[in-house]
Amino acid sequence: MKKIIFLIGGLLLSSLAINAQVISNFDGAVLFSDEDNNGTARYNAMSGAFGALGGDLSATDINPAGLSVFNHTEAAVTLGLRNTDISTSFYGTRTANNNSYMNMTQAGAVLVFNNPLSLNWTKFALGINYSVAKDYENDYNVNGNSGIANFIIGPSGTSDLSLDPYLNYDDDTTNDIFYDNVSGQFFGNYTDGQNEKTTISFAAQYNDKFHIGLGIVTHRLEYYQKALFEHSSNDGNNNLLDASFQQELKTYGQGAALNIGIIVKPTQELRLGFAFQTPTWYNLTEEFTEDLEIKVSNNSNIYREPENTSINVFEYDIVTPAKATASIAYLFGKEGLISLDYTFKNYTKTKLKPSSEFVDANNLVSTELQNTSELRLGAEWRVSKIVSLRGGYYYKQSPYSAAIDSDHVKGFSLGTGFKFGNTKLDLAYQKSSNTGVYGFVSDLNAAELDINTGKVTATLVIGL
Repeated sequence: MKKIIFLIGGLLLSSLAINAQVISNFDGAVLFSDEDNNGTARYNAMSGAFGALGGDLSATDINPAGLSVFNHTEAAVTLGLRNTDISTSFYGTRTANNNSYMNMTQAGAVLVFNNPLSLNWTKFALGINYSVAKDYENDYNVNGNSGIANFIIGPSGTSDLSLDPYLNYDDDTTNDIFYDNVSGQFFGNYTDGQNEKTTISFAAQYNDKFHIGLGIVTHRLEYYQKALFEHSSNDGNNNLLDASFQQELKTYGQGAALNIGIIVKPTQELRLGFAFQTPTWYNLTEEFTEDLEIKVSNNSNIYREPENTSINVFEYDIVTPAKATASIAYLFGKEGLISLDYTFKNYTKTKLKPSSEFVDANNLVSTELQNTSELRLGAEWRVSKIVSLRGGYYYKQSPYSAAIDSDHVKGFSLGTGFKFGNTKLDLAYQKSSNTGVYGFVSDLNAAELDINTGKVTATLVIGL
């Protein structure tokens, strides 16, 4: 029987030969530190520029002082529909991917208590708000042909017998088979899960000029990823090789943080806001499995690794960076308003613990991440007592220091609101775009990603 030799260009034939297809702990720390621009439809329609405005349940996620801006008790629930287009490019081959997802993105309520016992502290408010801080559900494929054969062992023309998976070797190197003509390569990446955030806030109003608030923020995180790499090649003599390598990662756990904020009204029209959210402390558990399978046309055996398919479980902590938000808003009487928020985060403060087990990952944090800025601009105009029109723009800088301009998230938003007595119906549309890369095999170029996301949200608000 002729010998079968798999060349891996300097890598070992094992599950490690493909490097990490699922995200590394370093990239996971960045991903779990990020949040989407999600909230009520009014919040979304104004691109989340609510730090100095308050009066919206999602605004309390930015600045809890905004809770005491409410004039009466109310509750709100939001449904969202997201459509994501991910166009991938790999060695000149472009693949289009389009998927839609729907879920409940927000639900909350606020209780307002007027204080007749004090002329200064005139109002108190207590609120709870649930929101999807980050939606991880996505699905895309990458196709192409790098021309680089990943499943070959040893330098061409020789054989390293210790690495022959079929052990059908002999002393004659002239009959070795090298599957170094690549027919095609495929990478499929499926992710699911959410980072769900619940904020319990308390706020007070002083003399109608000053609002102060405190929020207790808890997170429930679930992330699942299944990554599949497939490789087809031949030896030029109709001997074929098909290889597949799959990894699955499940990460889950809880996190907690505190949020404090103030809103000041120097005049009736002008509002200034400032909020600070502490780092979020996550305790996470990771479950990881992988499987390598190789088939060749001239041998009936199937090579599989590892033979032991047990789940690897690991527990660790992540401390995400704190963030500070400064806000300004101007009200044009009861006719309309314009608002601007600026948020600063220092991603180099991200830490994985225990530190002794994440030395390399934490070094990458300090060298490859950066400070980030996020801008949110929103406006609202009341066309009548019933109808309001809204719009906004937002910009979020990539945390990676090597990012190019198109990697930063840029988007706009539009929306409208209808008020019927104590009931309101708000609608919003958001559109954003950015680029990125995903490296799934160590010796191949990373796939280039063009990401376009559209969201439609609807919120029902009931005043009590």
